[in-house]
Amino acid sequence: MTFVKRTQCPGARRRAGTAHHPIARLALLGCTLCWLAAPPLAAADDPVLAQLPDTASAPPDNAPTPAKIELGRQLFFDARLSGDNMMSCATCHQPDKAFADGLAQAVGRAGKRLPRNTPSLLNVGFHRQLFWDGRATTLEQQTLVPIQSPDEMHQELDRLERELNQVGTYVEQFQKVFGSSVTRDGVAKALAAFQRSLVTKPAPLDRYLAGDKSALSAEAKRGMDLFVGDAGCIRCHHGPLLSDGKFYRIGIASGDEGVAALTGMNEDKGKFRTPSLRNVAMTAPYMHDGSKQTLYDVVEFYLREVPAQSSDGLPLDVEPLAGQSFSDIPAIVAFLESLTGKVHESIRPELP
Repeated sequence: MTFVKRTQCPGARRRAGTAHHPIARLALLGCTLCWLAAPPLAAADDPVLAQLPDTASAPPDNAPTPAKIELGRQLFFDARLSGDNMMSCATCHQPDKAFADGLAQAVGRAGKRLPRNTPSLLNVGFHRQLFWDGRATTLEQQTLVPIQSPDEMHQELDRLERELNQVGTYVEQFQKVFGSSVTRDGVAKALAAFQRSLVTKPAPLDRYLAGDKSALSAEAKRGMDLFVGDAGCIRCHHGPLLSDGKFYRIGIASGDEGVAALTGMNEDKGKFRTPSLRNVAMTAPYMHDGSKQTLYDVVEFYLREVPAQSSDGLPLDVEPLAGQSFSDIPAIVAFLESLTGKVHESIRPELP
């Protein structure tokens, strides 16, 4: 949750041409600044709570079909997508952990600890910017980034195409779904189609907003009143995802440059995307670096632990909620727990 002093999206000041890492260049290629044109799920000047839609929209060139989603599901669990055939997408995005991994920080190739927490993929199809730093704006772009990353799956796309084209079942499925042999474009589209299918069922909050006033406990209702009122959490956590999709510096001193690693701009240091709060009770630890173990810890941070400025002297986009009592924390946590919808059932497929 974030109590914001300034509401301008940091992306409005972002310039292209300053990201030097090849993976960052790949993610930015052809989409620089395009997230600025993408409409948010809820307007920033009208922060309201909203029900989650039943389905996530797809781009015109990647309409979902049952066969395409099933192909994406198989690829998602297939370790052949990694260079050493040891990691799959599901290694870090585990269905029984809300498609996160339950770790403070992700573990990459050869057991290397990565600097950021693994986000849940539940409801990921509703996001307009992906990754903690917003480097991708579509799931089709996002899927190929960890596959190629030398710190993650470390797979060359030419080699991936060759390897999967040696698997007869995949060749047949790609021909049926895309009318072609296995291609990187088809891999990206199938994975994206599967991930867009990971939409949770209505949470207690959704049922409450639909008119069932018994869906929330008295404590959760009090927490909701605080969330949208005195605590001001709704300023950044609103709409169907309970996220405005923008980027803020909140004072977590992890040494991670955040958005600045892509833009090269000092003012973007330490800024990260507002996370969705959907199913947040299932995805501990929290923050971009996994430094907060419980929801109580997260709320306590915003009440009293926000520093005066960042570790490198930059101003923050938040300030501590000194007027809120610690006795409010359990109510806010109860409200956050009401955001849990039934998790998508994704049984591990039989792989070809």
